[in-house]
Amino acid sequence: MVRAWYMCKADAGTDQRLPQQRDPPCPLSLPMLKRTTGVEYFQINCDTYKTDGILDKIKKERGYTYEDDITCSKECLQNYEEKLKSFYEEHLHTDEEIRLVLEGSGYFDVRDKEDNWIRIEVIAGDMIVIPSGIYHRFTLDTNNFIRAKRFFIGEPVWLPYNRPVDNMECRLNYLNKLKAGFA
Repeated sequence: MVRAWYMCKADAGTDQRLPQQRDPPCPLSLPMLKRTTGVEYFQINCDTYKTDGILDKIKKERGYTYEDDITCSKECLQNYEEKLKSFYEEHLHTDEEIRLVLEGSGYFDVRDKEDNWIRIEVIAGDMIVIPSGIYHRFTLDTNNFIRAKRFFIGEPVWLPYNRPVDNMECRLNYLNKLKAGFA
């Protein structure tokens, strides 16, 4: 089950693969995470997702028509350290970012409306949907391994736009949704 919390600003210069949570911890519930950022969460059974219909229903409802698998580890990813640094660069996408973790673990960090970092820990069975236009980043944890499915609407166009890109249409749309509040 996914966990989310506000990150400590004092940890900004420490190893990105560590939990980096406030002391005392400042956790967020899943409903609060959605209200404050628009990030959605689904629990998927990794043993039955191919046959139980739950993932198929979500894919149909959201219009996901393309998927692939990605494995991030020192053994499987060329230029591992460079790739990890690029994933951790604060950016946004013009489409949703959808990840279903099949094995391993990692962290997605997203910004709230006050520009504070919220860290989302994902493990096997966690599927998160990061809205288009939200500033975010990804890193592995100290296990240095994750295998996930990625989903797309149509052909994958997965370009990161590094911050600042505040005048992009997707960013402006996201800010309007953020102001109105996510239901």
